Amino acid sequence: MLTTLVVAFVFFALIGMPIAISLGIASALALAFSPFPTVAAVQKWLTGIDSYTLLAIPLFILAGQLMNVGGVTYRIFNFAQALVGHIPGGLAHANIVASIIFAGMSGSAVADAAGLGLVEMEAMTSHGYDERFSAAVTAASSVIGPIIPPSIPMLLYASIAEESVGKLFLGGIIPGLMMGISMMLLVYFLALKRGYPKEERVRLRQLAAIFIDTLPALLSPVIIIGGMLTGIFTATEAAAVTVGYAFVLSAFVYRELKLKDVPAMLLDTVYSTAVVTFILSAAAAAGWILVRSRAGHAMADFVLSVTSNRYVVLLLLNILLLLLGCVMELGAIMILTVPVLIPLLQNLGIDLVHFGVVMTVNLMIGFITPPFGMSLFVLSGVTGLKVEEIVKDTMPFLIPLIITLLLITYIPGLVMAIPNWLMP
Repeated sequence: MLTTLVVAFVFFALIGMPIAISLGIASALALAFSPFPTVAAVQKWLTGIDSYTLLAIPLFILAGQLMNVGGVTYRIFNFAQALVGHIPGGLAHANIVASIIFAGMSGSAVADAAGLGLVEMEAMTSHGYDERFSAAVTAASSVIGPIIPPSIPMLLYASIAEESVGKLFLGGIIPGLMMGISMMLLVYFLALKRGYPKEERVRLRQLAAIFIDTLPALLSPVIIIGGMLTGIFTATEAAAVTVGYAFVLSAFVYRELKLKDVPAMLLDTVYSTAVVTFILSAAAAAGWILVRSRAGHAMADFVLSVTSNRYVVLLLLNILLLLLGCVMELGAIMILTVPVLIPLLQNLGIDLVHFGVVMTVNLMIGFITPPFGMSLFVLSGVTGLKVEEIVKDTMPFLIPLIITLLLITYIPGLVMAIPNWLMP
């Protein structure tokens, strides 16, 4: 059964069939040549997305759409520009800071790249920044979105590994900030080398006025995390609260959401949700086959027969995930690998919350890595640049991101400090 699954999946993927369809057909074929009824594939396709936790995914996608349409993204970038625009390469720094702030509202790299991306690109190119560099900064900073809570990938991981969503969300705060700061250091040196401009320092009174205008938007992550920590609502309910809050901001506070914007916004949300759930559904059947085949225990036995050094194993897993992230969709990778890896991680005493954050950071790097980096394609659509043009300027940003990945891999306290403090 396992051999049929792997061979069929590789064959269909190599001939150019979409990953979700390849997984679905491979799962059906594997079950057809097994003692289990073929209808089990259909059952797993349905039960794979029948999860209360996963209900948060379309809600967070809708919240991101509301903020993009309702003027929230513009105000976030305006505040970030006022805050750090006076540093050499100021608008590039503002780009990254805006992504850090927006990350606390949407949980999606695509929403960041598509929503903030347009605002950031227009601002940077109009101030003399190279278009390819502007696109590269925007693509790289968008990967912070799913690291700082809320996070759609962490919701998925929590559902598969049966871990605490709250702990995973809290575990992403320090790594997300590290990613942002390390990229800002790179931008600073590139700005000095290339002579990128800096903006005039904003007076304190003007900064205060911009802060007050942006404050309602900045309260969103406080409401999400605060509500979860105090037990007022769950992660899924937090997503619904975020949608309601984003609607109030867009329609009544900033008054930029118009009735004519709603159909297109809802259609985009439905489309994005359908893409995600189709992949998750197809991968769920394949993941069930892997579990039934005891692939995880077989892998754990094999790896432990070679080395029981947890640091070596973590390095090998990071390399594997980086390679997979270059060619597969994040959700499919998680559903296929997490059930297989859990026995190995438990044998080595690796905390599943720690690994969940490491895995999310790792796979988000794939969003800016060719050939299938999602953020690269989104920015290509926004700017009209070819993907290969954006890739060249994006590559330097892999250095701070991989350094951050290694630090959080081998210093678990960077991930676990806040969860252990607030959710002991």
